Amino acid sequence: MGSYDAIIIGAGHNGLVCATTLAKKGKKVLVLDAAEAPGGMAQERTFHDGFMSPISHGAAAFSKTVSDKLSLNKAGLSFSAPRSTTALDADGSHVSIIGETVLGVNADDTASYKTYRQKLLRYAKILDLIWHNTMPRIGGGLMDALIYARGGLKVRMLGKEDMGEFVRVITLPMRDLIDEVFTDPKLQGLLSWDGVMGSKLAPRSPNNAVMPLLLRMNGESGGDYQVPNGGTKALIQALVAAAKSAGASIQTGKPIKRIIVEGDENGQRATGVELETGEVISAPIVVSSADPKNTFFKLLGAQHLGIEFTNRVNRLRTNGYVAKFHIALSGAPKIEGVQDLGGRFVIAPTFDAIEFAYDEAKYGGASTNPVMEFTIPSVNDSSLAPANQHVLSANVMYAPYDEKTGWSDASRKTFTDNILSTLQRYIPNLKDIALAHELLTPLDLERDYHVTGGHWHHAEMAVEQMLMMRPTYQAAQYETPVPGLYLCGAGSHPGGGLLGIPGWNAARQILK
Repeated sequence: MGSYDAIIIGAGHNGLVCATTLAKKGKKVLVLDAAEAPGGMAQERTFHDGFMSPISHGAAAFSKTVSDKLSLNKAGLSFSAPRSTTALDADGSHVSIIGETVLGVNADDTASYKTYRQKLLRYAKILDLIWHNTMPRIGGGLMDALIYARGGLKVRMLGKEDMGEFVRVITLPMRDLIDEVFTDPKLQGLLSWDGVMGSKLAPRSPNNAVMPLLLRMNGESGGDYQVPNGGTKALIQALVAAAKSAGASIQTGKPIKRIIVEGDENGQRATGVELETGEVISAPIVVSSADPKNTFFKLLGAQHLGIEFTNRVNRLRTNGYVAKFHIALSGAPKIEGVQDLGGRFVIAPTFDAIEFAYDEAKYGGASTNPVMEFTIPSVNDSSLAPANQHVLSANVMYAPYDEKTGWSDASRKTFTDNILSTLQRYIPNLKDIALAHELLTPLDLERDYHVTGGHWHHAEMAVEQMLMMRPTYQAAQYETPVPGLYLCGAGSHPGGGLLGIPGWNAARQILK
C-alpha cells in the first residue's frame, strides 16, 4: 500500500471525521478497519434472516459544527424532524416530550418543563466552546489559558445569579436536578434516563450525570430523538462519501497487528502499522479511534510507555453496563395510546425503578426488573425488515460486563426472559409477533466490536475521566506519550455517542 501522511485506525464515525478533516487539508490519508464494512457500532447488524439493526439507533447528538465543516449535506446527509420521546405507562397514561412541549403531566410540570429545557439548552450552548476545542493542559501556556478565559467569559456573561446556578446544576446528581422541579414520577424517570443512559450511574449517583446530558443536548435537535433520513447507516454513508471526496482511502477487512514504533538517540516515535498479514504501511502520523486500552496495550504495547502512564490507563473504568436487545417482529407492535411508532420509548417509570435496577448490577447481577429505551427503527428505515414487518431495538440497563456468572447460558436466559416480560407489559401483542431475538451483553459487544469492556463510550463519562482528564493525563489533548501517535475515538474529549467531535478535534490538533 506504500506510505501515507496519516493512517487512521478504525472506520467508525470518529475515524472517518478525522480522516476527512485531514484529507481536506491536503494530507494523504489511509483509513484501516478490521471489519468488512465501515461504521463501527453504527453499521447494520443482521440478527435474523432479513432483519437488521445498528447498535446505535439514533444520531441526534451528532455535531452540527462537524456536519457543516465537512459539508455532509452535500454528501447526502439529512435528518428527519425531531420525534417524540415517550415514557410508557402500562395503563396507557404515557408522558411524552418533544421540544419544549410535554404531554401527560399536570399544569405545573407542563409550565416548568419549558423553563427547565431552556435553561439546560442555554448551559449546553455555553459549553459548546469546551466541546469543540482541545482541552487545555493543566499548567499550560498562553493559548491554553485563553481557552479557559473564553470559557470563563461565557459563564460570567450569564450574570452573577445565573452563573451560580450554572455551577450548581452541572455538579448535581440527576435526581436532585429533576426532583426539585417536577412531581410526575414518569416524567422524573424519563428525564433522569437521558443523564444516566450508557454509564455506571443511577439518579442518586454523585458522579456527574449532568455534563454528559448537556453534551447530548448540544446536538442540532437539542436532545430530542432524531434519526438521519435513511436510518443511522445514512450518517456513515455520508461520512464515507465525504472522506473519499476529500481524497482519503478507506480499506476494510484489514485487521492491524501492531503500531510500529522506531527509536534512535532522539527518542521513539510511531512510524506506521503492521497488518495481520505482515504487510507494513508507513506514515509519520498514526491516529487511533480504538478505545484507549486497546490502543495502548494491544496495538502499541506497554513496553513503549512509562509505568505511571500505563497504571493510569489500567485504572480507566471501561466496563459497560448496557445490553443491546433486538427483536424481529412479524407485524407492528401495539402500544395502548400510541399511534406514531417512529419515536423513542422509555421504560423507567420512576426514579426508584432506575435506582433499584442499578443496585443489582453494582453487585454483579443483571437487573431483575430492567429499565430500557427502545425504538422501532424499521418505521424510519423500511430496509431493515421485510415488507410489513419490523425491528425492535432496545438499550437495556443494567447489564454488567463482569456479570457474576460470567454471562452463563442460564444468566443470559434469565435476563432475556426479564427483558421480554418487561416489554410484554407495554406491548400486549409482543408474543404474537415476535419471531426471533438477540441479546448482546457488554461481553458480546467487546467481542464483536473490539471495544474494551463493551463500553459504548470507551471509558466511563465520569468527572475524573472527562475534560482535561479524558482519557487520562498525557493523552487528554489527543496526543500520546509516543510522538506521532494520536487518539481520536470516544475515549477522547468530549466523549462517547455519535458526536463526531473527538475525530474533528483530533484532526485540528494534528494540523496545528
